This record gives sequence, C-alpha cells and structure tokens, in this order.
Amino acid sequence: IVVYMAGYLVRRNAEIKYRLSGFLKPMAILGVIAVLLLKEPDFGATVVVTATTLGMMFLAGMRLRHFAVLFSLVIAALAVIAISAPYRLARLTTFLNPWARPFDTGYQLTQSLIAFGRGGWTGVGLGKSIQKMFYLPEAHTDFLFAVIAEELGMLGMSIVLGLFMLLVTRVFMIGREAQQLGRHFAGYMCYGFGLWIAIQFTVSIGVNSGLLPTKGLTLPLMSY
Repeated sequence: IVVYMAGYLVRRNAEIKYRLSGFLKPMAILGVIAVLLLKEPDFGATVVVTATTLGMMFLAGMRLRHFAVLFSLVIAALAVIAISAPYRLARLTTFLNPWARPFDTGYQLTQSLIAFGRGGWTGVGLGKSIQKMFYLPEAHTDFLFAVIAEELGMLGMSIVLGLFMLLVTRVFMIGREAQQLGRHFAGYMCYGFGLWIAIQFTVSIGVNSGLLPTKGLTLPLMSY
C-alpha cells in the first residue's frame, strides 16, 4: 500500500489536491485490502494501513475539507466494524476497566499493568521479568513493551520511546530532503514508512499501557 500510494501521489498529484475522484480511487484499493485483512480477522492492521494511507494523502496536499469528509467517513466505518463483532466490542469495553474481570476478558491487560507496576523507575533487571513466564500472554509479540517496562522501568521505556521518535523524525527528514531534490516518489515512500512506524508503535504502546483497546499489533523492529 505504501509503495502503491507513493506512486499514485506522484502520478495524480494535481487530482488528489483538487478533485474528489483523486482520493476515491486509492480508497477503492484500500477497501479491497481492508476486506481481506478483516476476513483474517485483523482489525488492528486494518486501522494502521488505513491511517497510513490517509496520512500520506494529507501530506501530499489534499484539500482540508476533502480530507475532513474522508476522515469522518473512515472513522465511522471503522467504528461500525469495531462494534459488529462481539470479541471486538468486548475488547473495546474491557480496557476501560480491566480489573472488573481480571481472570476473563481483562486478564491480558491486567497482567500487562502488573508488569508496568513491577518495573518502577529502573526495572527489575534485564531478563528478570516474572510476567513473561506465562503470566502475560503474547509477551514476546503484542505485549513486549510491558516486559520492557518491567525489566528496564521508566528509564528503559523513555529510551525506547526516544529512539522510536528519533527514527521517525529522521525518516521524515529524509523524505523532506528527497522532495526538495525533486525525488517525490522517494519522499512519499519515506512519509509512508515513517507514518506506518509511528502509528504502529504508538498503538502498540497504548495497548500495552491500557490507554487503547487491546489489539494484536507488534512493536516495530523489537517484537519477535
């Protein structure tokens, strides 16, 4: 999707800025990808891919009113999809108070929060996590950041967050430089990959810390 959108934004740059059809065409392609992802089912990846696509179109100079309409429609569609499946609805409601059902639907998040609490400021030490010993499900993939929080504490979390922000900033700087040199395809590619990494690590960390509903998203470049 990132590669396709980068090419599309170069070929149809004027259309994406001034005409309604400019963003309807990529939305059709995105719709096919979204249907396939939702059939898996993988709602989390659908959100990331959709958000990345919208972000790329916005950075390409899409008119604000067109973007606002499209953004509203996409949010409405994702909301309908989220509440249409019982397991998704349970995830959406459980994260608000996981302690109400700590041994049922709230189990994974409560175990993650326990890991955060055990970590404190400096953590229990690298490799010394208790929660990853089968207490916290998917500790090596979706909930890796909770293990980082337990082993390395607030200090380690801050370093990881700082490194991710540095990486995304550098990717965007490379994209801007590429566009200044007239290499618009490379520039949009950078913007797409930068957005993807930024959205995914934000959602992953938000899920681990209980700020967002539980989603099966890995921590980029770090999860198994």
